[in-house]
Amino acid sequence: MQRGVSGRWHPQGVPLHAGAPLHARLAQQSVRGLACALLCTLLAACGFHLRGTAPLPFDSLYTNIAENSAFGAQMRRAIEASSPNTRIVEDAALAQAKLIQLASNQSLRQLSINAQGLVDEYELNLTFTFEVVDAKGHILMAPTTLTSSRDLPYDPNAVQAKQGEIGTVFKEMQQGLVDRVVRRLSAPDVIEAARRAGTQNIKINPADIPSGHNAAPAAVPWSIPRIEPGAGVY
Repeated sequence: MQRGVSGRWHPQGVPLHAGAPLHARLAQQSVRGLACALLCTLLAACGFHLRGTAPLPFDSLYTNIAENSAFGAQMRRAIEASSPNTRIVEDAALAQAKLIQLASNQSLRQLSINAQGLVDEYELNLTFTFEVVDAKGHILMAPTTLTSSRDLPYDPNAVQAKQGEIGTVFKEMQQGLVDRVVRRLSAPDVIEAARRAGTQNIKINPADIPSGHNAAPAAVPWSIPRIEPGAGVY
């Protein structure tokens, strides 16, 4: 492209000016549009997405993920940020829908051994299984298992530092799972299942809940696997 006297660019190297033909101006606009579309495509391919709200198909939600755990706190914050109109309630009987943790596991696996027979690299694994049902027992999301794995070099001379690093990496992996769960909650198939079940039309009346009613038991929080010098998981 070349620059004209007026300081404007022409896609075919011909200077543009105030009296430029209509087809030339349209050509320039087309090039700009194509450039913007290409940029958006490249950003999407790199995994870049604009943050925004993704309303969930229910007004209230209960989860048995322990509130006092880091994972539970992250999950609640992410849901509230993604769907501000959805209330997190601590009693299952007060919720239109329930996010139920069925199983979870964090583990370390020896990935490689050095010449001295000591661990040289660990594989960190995280598994989370959950389902979503509404107050009438309709399945909005069948039991689903999400997994995450990371490799981490190990230094037997810095056990304490590596243990701290393992804890940090596991927390990052947990946050990644939280983001994936929230995206699944607002997925089209879940929204359609809730629409068919009439989940948002379910009326919750606290007066109908028997006295002494307790919420479903909380799931056991994750614990960070530990390492010891020259050994694997214990």
